[in-house]
Amino acid sequence: MDLRGFIRRFDMPTGFTAPALLAFDDIRAYAITREHLRDDVAGINASIELIRRTRGGSWPSGPVTEEYNYVDLVWHECEFRDGESFTYVLYDAAGTYLGCCYLYPMGRRRSLTEELLAYDVDVSWWVTPQAYERDLYATAHRALLHWLDTEFPFTAPFWSNIEIPQHGS
Repeated sequence: MDLRGFIRRFDMPTGFTAPALLAFDDIRAYAITREHLRDDVAGINASIELIRRTRGGSWPSGPVTEEYNYVDLVWHECEFRDGESFTYVLYDAAGTYLGCCYLYPMGRRRSLTEELLAYDVDVSWWVTPQAYERDLYATAHRALLHWLDTEFPFTAPFWSNIEIPQHGS
């Protein structure tokens, strides 16, 4: 069956509302809004090569402008409000911008296949080069594992980043 072009909507429990703030160790995740515009533009533009290497995908294809990113942030805001996807901006406890994480429905980030139907959320993230040097890429992964286990009703996450940290037990 050819599922390309299809997006599998989230199957959320009635009354579920995604948290607007998540915390884990030194990382804070806030539902992204247009208020994060300047930090997000600076973070993206400083991280293009690292995003391509760790997250993969075709975005960003080059530096972003505030005008372009504003539209993107409003789109993320609307999707969050409507429960269609959940995008968070990441900061440390001191307020330093770290990057973003995304909880997308299956089929949004990569073409849906019969194998991918087994998963209920596509999880990806990226951090700035400075955050990567502080090992916060791996910490963000642990945070996402924790949040998916404690804050969201997903049971079968698909980790779509190219680089997935391995954590000791």
